[in-house]
Amino acid sequence: MPAWANILLRSLGLFFVTLIFVRIIGKRNPAKITPFKFINYVVIGILVSLMAVNIITNLVFGFIALAVWSLLPIAIDYLSMKSKWIHEWVNGKETILIKNGKVMEENLGQARLTGEDLLRELRSKNIFNIADVEFAILEPTGDINVLLKSDKKPVTAHDLGKQVSPQSEPQTVILDGNILNEPLSNMGLNQNWLKTKLESMGVSLDNVFIGQVDSSGDLYVDLFDDSIQLPQPKVKELLYANIEKCQADLESFAIDTKDEKAKEMYSKNANKLKKVMKKIEPYLLR
Repeated sequence: MPAWANILLRSLGLFFVTLIFVRIIGKRNPAKITPFKFINYVVIGILVSLMAVNIITNLVFGFIALAVWSLLPIAIDYLSMKSKWIHEWVNGKETILIKNGKVMEENLGQARLTGEDLLRELRSKNIFNIADVEFAILEPTGDINVLLKSDKKPVTAHDLGKQVSPQSEPQTVILDGNILNEPLSNMGLNQNWLKTKLESMGVSLDNVFIGQVDSSGDLYVDLFDDSIQLPQPKVKELLYANIEKCQADLESFAIDTKDEKAKEMYSKNANKLKKVMKKIEPYLLR
């Protein structure tokens, strides 16, 4: 067999073997893996490359080494879930860099980080003033997670005492001009509903690059033709505005009428609508 054919067959076979081993190892974000796992992946890649170009001529030895570097980390991960000591020994421990607003210079030195390294990491998180930081920790993956001081945190709806509606994941129902039936079914919708929505927007299905339906049932579309401007869905805002107008009309009728019974009825219903508006406001206005 010619050398090029041997390398081609080896490469094709090892491609699928490597794919199987990577799936067995599990999902990992390459940007957020520990140094040990990074070296593990590098060794697997080197072993596969050496076997593919026939530098490791004995495939049995090569597969033994590949199995060790693929299966042993899985066993270590399992033991790490059972033992905190093994987890810290293999992956390392977190290092506190800032505590109670004070930089821990000794811990910074142990992590072999300079003050400029710390400031650069903080800037990458849009923190330009170290005085704003209450707590910062260096994770085993090398990431630095930061907790801002209470008066420097962004204001949330909870801080304002406002109730907001829960949100679920938007479902992509159109991709590259093709309707995706499964996400539509998950939302309790069908193709007729989708086509009706597109017709009301004056958009053809072929011109839609991405279409998503949010938890409120609003359809957002991105078109291939970027020159076309589409209005954003305002169904919830319009519904709330109509209820608000009805409530205002009832209050106006109560003021204008001379009939005491009618005045009482209008005022009573206006108050009922006002209570309803307060309850539905988090769901219709975000």
